[in-house]
Amino acid sequence: MSKTGNIGVTSENIFPIIKKFLYSDHEIFLRELVSNAVDATQKLKTLASVGEFKGEIGDQTIHISIDEKAGTLTVSDHGVGMTAEEIDKYINQIAFSGAEEFLEKYKNDAAAIIGHFGLGFYSAFMVSKKVEIVTKSYKEGAVPMKWTCDGSPEYTMEETEKADRGTDIILYIDDENKEFLQKDKIKSLLNKYCKFLPVPIAFGKKQEWKDGKYVDTDQDDIINETLPAWIRKPADLTEEDYKKFYQDLYPMSDEPLFWIHLNVDYPFHLTGILYFPKVKSNIDLHRNKIQLYSNQVFVTDSVEGIVPEFLTLLHGVLDSPDIPLNVSRSYLQSDSNVKKISNHITKKVADRLEEIFKNDRKQFEEKWDSLKLFVQYGMLTDEKFYDRAVKFDLVKDVDDKYFTLEEYKTLIKDSQTDKEGNLIYLYTTNKDEQYSYIQAAKDKGYDVLTMDGQLDVHAIGQLEQKLDKSRFVRVDSDTIDNLIRKEKVNEVSLNEEERTALTEVFKSQLPKIEKTEFMVALEALGENSNPVMITQSEYMRRMREMSAMQPGMSFYGELPESYNLVLNTDHPLIKKVLTEEEEKCSAELKPISDDLKGWVARQTDLRDAQSKKKEEEITASEKEDLNNTNKMVDELQEKRNGILASYAASNPVVKQLIDLALLSNGMLKGEALSRFIKRSVDLI
Repeated sequence: MSKTGNIGVTSENIFPIIKKFLYSDHEIFLRELVSNAVDATQKLKTLASVGEFKGEIGDQTIHISIDEKAGTLTVSDHGVGMTAEEIDKYINQIAFSGAEEFLEKYKNDAAAIIGHFGLGFYSAFMVSKKVEIVTKSYKEGAVPMKWTCDGSPEYTMEETEKADRGTDIILYIDDENKEFLQKDKIKSLLNKYCKFLPVPIAFGKKQEWKDGKYVDTDQDDIINETLPAWIRKPADLTEEDYKKFYQDLYPMSDEPLFWIHLNVDYPFHLTGILYFPKVKSNIDLHRNKIQLYSNQVFVTDSVEGIVPEFLTLLHGVLDSPDIPLNVSRSYLQSDSNVKKISNHITKKVADRLEEIFKNDRKQFEEKWDSLKLFVQYGMLTDEKFYDRAVKFDLVKDVDDKYFTLEEYKTLIKDSQTDKEGNLIYLYTTNKDEQYSYIQAAKDKGYDVLTMDGQLDVHAIGQLEQKLDKSRFVRVDSDTIDNLIRKEKVNEVSLNEEERTALTEVFKSQLPKIEKTEFMVALEALGENSNPVMITQSEYMRRMREMSAMQPGMSFYGELPESYNLVLNTDHPLIKKVLTEEEEKCSAELKPISDDLKGWVARQTDLRDAQSKKKEEEITASEKEDLNNTNKMVDELQEKRNGILASYAASNPVVKQLIDLALLSNGMLKGEALSRFIKRSVDLI
């Protein structure tokens, strides 16, 4: 029998449709052809199990071979094969009568095309100038057939010779795709797409070292594992099996922290293993390490939409025939099953972590520093996960003790509740740089948390919203008495002139640091507190930290860093600086101060008078009078400040106190640090 015919459409529409709408990546042709061979092989096993095929199944191995000289790549199976009628049904008639009819038929059910032999087969024309099918059906008396097409609408089909049942797909690779005749290229594609197919896939022969070189043996090189770990029952797997599978997926990686074996049959089918990788630093984080399979055929490693966003940080494998895909098996479609699967995975992850926490808290705490990022990300992005994870979400204090949120609340509620009834969670972002502040808090009987993670600033904001009457305050954001206000703060017992003098003395000696501002504040902190300390507003610092991670808040990142230089007016050294200032500067400052008082009083009177008038009612002479007065006030203040600055520059204690505060905050560097060391030696 010999037959020629027309596929049914012109080459101007069917093959561009195959390339544009069905397959965007040429290399997946191999996946489709091998998957079809697997389907044919498994179908034969099914027929045998129900008694429709009574012969010997024999070797089920699918063979992939290349012939560089002939320019061919061949995929051979020993499956059900095809009759001439089946070639007509699955190959010749697949393209219908035209592009419009083709698209119309499948536009509402793209998933129905998956596994359709004809369409999977037609992907071969993306890389081939001619394709041949040599096939023999399993049916008794079947005649072997050969089908040939060069990518045009014309084909030939004729009887041929073939001893064994099954199908050979022979691709004559075109000039633009010669890379698919390279052994290494094909091996990499098989490893990517076919590594876990359920039927043995052979490509070439195993090699051995002989006479100083590698030579082929007679044994087929099977490139896949037909029964991967996620297909097996959890009860049949040991801890070492799970670790070995992880190493197979991610060679050279550290052992995972935990894993979760998924095995769901209803209301959808889902299997897989998800691993929590060990994270040494935030730099080690990688997304898209979860591989998605459909019946053990690799689909994609981009699983957004299938798993919640926070779980894209996990590693492992998911396999589900119920995840709707388009014909190329490369893109997710909208479907109710996807949401169900996503919710189920979230629940299973939360349940598994809670189980580990309850059954082996010691191990959970040991791995928390690596696990924390995953849990925080989940709590921040998934409300349902937050509700589950809040039971095992841990905080760690500076003594490396771990607590659940409920445990920590119990620990600090008596000592760290302020006068308004707010529970204050003190925290540090750097134990070394903020050591003195931490120590001051501990001396007060307070506990301090370590919050130095990438997502901690966001987690703090969320917890402040979720926890009733609770605030998180960084330990260096204010003086110790102001961090948790228990009672009325001691007032500074200085008059206005003394306040001004002390402020200007220290302000004049503050360093000039790019994009950094200092404000001088006076507080009565007691004789035993530090004489000078630097604090930073909790609100502004948080805004800056968040702006670094959220482009929409970049405005805060452009603002200069703002710090408070707090002078403890109760400390003997500050009192000494003020006393010496009065002794050395009072004679020079008194006439300026007296003069300034008069001009400030006049300035106040003029402003009050003009504030009671409309702009047009104020005369030119009145405006000039106020301008002159303002000018005189500014000149006198500048003169006063110059005298105070000269005194400050001559007093090494002032600069020393400022540098000590800077040093305790890690802000004293380079030349300034060198000068501080020299000054310290001189003072000693």
